Amino acid sequence: MKPFEGKRVLVTGGTGSLGKVLVHRLLSGSAGTPKKIIILSRDEAKQHFMRVEYQHKKAVTDEVIYRNFEALLDFRIGDVRDYHSVCSVLKDIDIVINAAALKQVPVCEYFPFEAVKTNIEGAENIVKATIEHNYNVETVVGVSTDKACKPVNVMGMTKAIQERVFIRGNLYKSSTRFICVRYGNVLASRGSVIPLFHEQIKNGGPVTITTEDMTRFLLPLEKAVDTIITALNIALPGETIVPKVPAAKIVDLADVLINGKNINKIVTGIRPGEKIHEIMVSDEEGWRTYEREHYYAIKPMLPELVHEPEKQEPLGKEYSSNSSLMNHQEIKNLMEQYKLMPDQELELEGEILR
Repeated sequence: MKPFEGKRVLVTGGTGSLGKVLVHRLLSGSAGTPKKIIILSRDEAKQHFMRVEYQHKKAVTDEVIYRNFEALLDFRIGDVRDYHSVCSVLKDIDIVINAAALKQVPVCEYFPFEAVKTNIEGAENIVKATIEHNYNVETVVGVSTDKACKPVNVMGMTKAIQERVFIRGNLYKSSTRFICVRYGNVLASRGSVIPLFHEQIKNGGPVTITTEDMTRFLLPLEKAVDTIITALNIALPGETIVPKVPAAKIVDLADVLINGKNINKIVTGIRPGEKIHEIMVSDEEGWRTYEREHYYAIKPMLPELVHEPEKQEPLGKEYSSNSSLMNHQEIKNLMEQYKLMPDQELELEGEILR
């Protein structure tokens, strides 16, 4: 199915890591060619650089994307925190993908109410505007994180409430489907562990490990976009779609990237707000979680939103980054597949880290 075909699509936070890959997919037309793509963000510099980047992509391989950029892409300065910004941009929109977020764990710990304003009030503004103005929005997708599951940090706490804000929206406007996606750490995104390890290895070490027991899901950005598209195709109102993705010990990831070089590892201790293991589905959620294609679908907690009885047994347990771990060879295969080994060029939001 091609859920974007002929649709007017709004991407909040469209100049971020996920937003940029999502917009690129939208412009490719592989999931349907939209009628219009609108990016709402508050950073005019990022919008400018993104616009310039597409203006220079005139190679034959990018011909469709370049042509669609010229015809379809529209940038708007605004902020999900501001109700009036949200109201003005939602008119005539068919699909909303809310990728706007404060997502850096330490930043949210030091500025918790800033996280509340973006991650919670931003979601509420989208729901409120859709309902109060009776906009003909077909689907709203809230982009969440594994840190929202059994949250121990401000970022996860605000994202957990964001999920509930969107899901509750289904009770007030049945003509709009409010759904969520939840996924884990994105491979090589800015601020993540892989570019840090690359830099430490390039400088001769040491490579810093917070704890030797720590595990993480390893999710390519393209898979995060796949999850959004899948949710648009299969999610029922109020459901949260979770991808099945590989996980590994961070110390094993470090060993694979070091790849036999004479580089030391040191243990620095867990940072504020960090978990040893991330969780995509909690043990409580497991009893209302069902397999659907290559994903899990978490049924909403609110009984008014659960209409179809499932014909299969629920997951019935927690889905954790410690549930099934890759060995060294599997990690190496994954790193090589996505060109993330230190001897390969690592691209980070338009930069190349060598």
